[in-house]
Amino acid sequence: MVPPLYADVLIPVAVDRPYSYRIPAGMELGPGDVVSVPLGNRTALGAVWHLRDEAGGISHNRLKDIVQRHDVPPVPHGIRRLVDWIADYTLSPRGMVLRMAMRAPDDLAPARPRIGVRITGQPPGRMTPARARVLAVAADGLARAKGEAAREAGVSGGVIDGLIDEGALEAIVLPPEAAGLPLDPDHHLPDLTTAQRDAAQAIADGVAAGGFQTLLLDGVTGSGKTEVYLEGVAEVLRRGRQALILVPEIALTTQFLDRFALRFGHRPAAWHSGIGATRRGRIWTGVATGEVRAVIGARSALFLPFADLGLIIADEEHEGAYKQDDGVHYHGRDMAVVRGRIDDVPVVLASATPSVESRVNADRGRYSRLVLPERFAGEMPAIRTVDLRREAPPRGRWIAPALETAVREAIEAKEQALLFLNRRGYAPLTLCRSCGERIQCPNCSAWLVDHRFRRRLICHHCGFSTPPLEHCPKCEAVDSFVACGPGVERLAEECATLFPEARLLVLSSDMAGGIERIRQEIEAVARGEADIVIGTQLVAKGHNFPHLALVGVIDADLGLSTADPRAGERTFQLLQQVIGRAGRARAGARALIQTHLPEHPIIQAIVKGDREGFYAAEIAMREEAALPPFGRLAALVVSAEAQADAMAYARMLVRSVPATEGVRVLGPADAPLALVRGRHRIRLLVRAPRAFDLSGWMRSWLSSVEAPRGNVRLEIDVDPQSFL
Repeated sequence: MVPPLYADVLIPVAVDRPYSYRIPAGMELGPGDVVSVPLGNRTALGAVWHLRDEAGGISHNRLKDIVQRHDVPPVPHGIRRLVDWIADYTLSPRGMVLRMAMRAPDDLAPARPRIGVRITGQPPGRMTPARARVLAVAADGLARAKGEAAREAGVSGGVIDGLIDEGALEAIVLPPEAAGLPLDPDHHLPDLTTAQRDAAQAIADGVAAGGFQTLLLDGVTGSGKTEVYLEGVAEVLRRGRQALILVPEIALTTQFLDRFALRFGHRPAAWHSGIGATRRGRIWTGVATGEVRAVIGARSALFLPFADLGLIIADEEHEGAYKQDDGVHYHGRDMAVVRGRIDDVPVVLASATPSVESRVNADRGRYSRLVLPERFAGEMPAIRTVDLRREAPPRGRWIAPALETAVREAIEAKEQALLFLNRRGYAPLTLCRSCGERIQCPNCSAWLVDHRFRRRLICHHCGFSTPPLEHCPKCEAVDSFVACGPGVERLAEECATLFPEARLLVLSSDMAGGIERIRQEIEAVARGEADIVIGTQLVAKGHNFPHLALVGVIDADLGLSTADPRAGERTFQLLQQVIGRAGRARAGARALIQTHLPEHPIIQAIVKGDREGFYAAEIAMREEAALPPFGRLAALVVSAEAQADAMAYARMLVRSVPATEGVRVLGPADAPLALVRGRHRIRLLVRAPRAFDLSGWMRSWLSSVEAPRGNVRLEIDVDPQSFL
């Protein structure tokens, strides 16, 4: 058989089609192989997308030769199909989607040898206390990495080197660190309730049967959903296959990793942006070879080259963090379902507050719904509202008297209280008392947020920050600024005044110390080392706080006042999740919701525990308005340094819209955030029927107009989650 002469190579840059190259004589290539090819005046990395016997209408002499085939695992057929699917659906350049699925060959190179030390039995020429400690640690005869031996003995590396030089320790080459540790599906079998066993069996049956299906695991907070879907992982492991568990916030999953290790003996491989390039390369290769049997990861883990994927799980499937809002706009939950269909494996979507889209898919029979109606342990909190129209806190404070009393009672009973306010910083607005000037970001149409703990005014959209101003930039008044509204830092200040004896802890994503500090503080809360926890939505991420008995929602109305069509759903999900942190290990838990709208249907649904009523009303409203999932939406944002340039291009787009029955293009209009990072933003919104090929229609429309020029940019978001 004559080998193919030409290869179409997709390069991970902003291009939408592969480029054609000649295959040099003697080079053997297959689809997915990673190659180096000439691109302009440089050499670029790419993946073979197609092999052909003909040049495809291009002169043979005009094509360039492939430079090199790299000896690394190829991009699998399933990943290539996923790249094509996402590019076609999101209208993203194919090369930019491929970038998320490729690793540079240098990242996949074998790890450098690890040097370890082991005791020889020969005494050193000179004994010191430090050397004695090292020899005591090494007396068990086990080999250790040099750094590990130094840490255990509490000495410097120089002490280890000295003992090697004198023959008391010998240097040996340690085996490479494993990409994934062995997992035992029968290591620690759980004690499940009847409902859990039924749901776990349904997932295990799906794994055993093989083939694609989507299961919605819908259980109240604390119902033990994790234990249920881990039984699906166990079935995958028994069959020698691989499992992928997606989570919205991989950096905050310490409790989950511990539960996984308890069930299977070791933790899974963790995939996220925080791990180093060498470790990422090791996991990538281990996944491709089948050495790594289970991966927990952020949405980017969808692009790992699994050798034999048997199950995909998307935990907390309702979370907005699954949507990538820069670069390639894709939703991790939806692409998990797409990958499951491509790889022909089951997909489990788990949540205590499923998205309306998933719930409708279950109600219409597209997904199987597995219900866990009761908690595994503890009780659901008793919930009541605090009507701020009648029970308002004193002027300048934010905790109403009823909530203050409840917190004091919790502290006296040695219980934990959680105060939830979804606002970072000290105050969302700084105002001049003399002239009314509001301190705004110079780059965005947004106010600067007062972060008093850090002594900075910060823009939450572009990152601009400045020290607190000494005088008003408009009227020059000195010491005239007043903070308007509360953030979690201001709430902490109030708690310190009201409850001086309490141990306070603030959980917010922008506190100093980063992710590692947040992890430590979450573990401290779980151990009961704080009396009052003050937090943003970070506290609603599935954490287990066994000592928590009281939740106070400071402002339940925050999310209800926006024009976002998902505002009601998000408010319901967020408050349900926050309140669900309480009462997991004890009876008598309670929640107080401060609101100016106690009669609002969403607040009432939460107070009454009427999940089904909420979903019925929300689904009916969406269907009547033809909003997702009963209609299709796509957002186009045109941005430029000059507002006139952005508006001119947006109007040109609207003039070129092909007349199509059922399709409407709304706009152009200034985006709610009209200026971000110095760029003016104009927004268009496309509405179409549910069964309409919106991506194909938009591709045809946009291909008929001139591409943006100069500093004008066009950003496309099919199925938008944010309307800013």
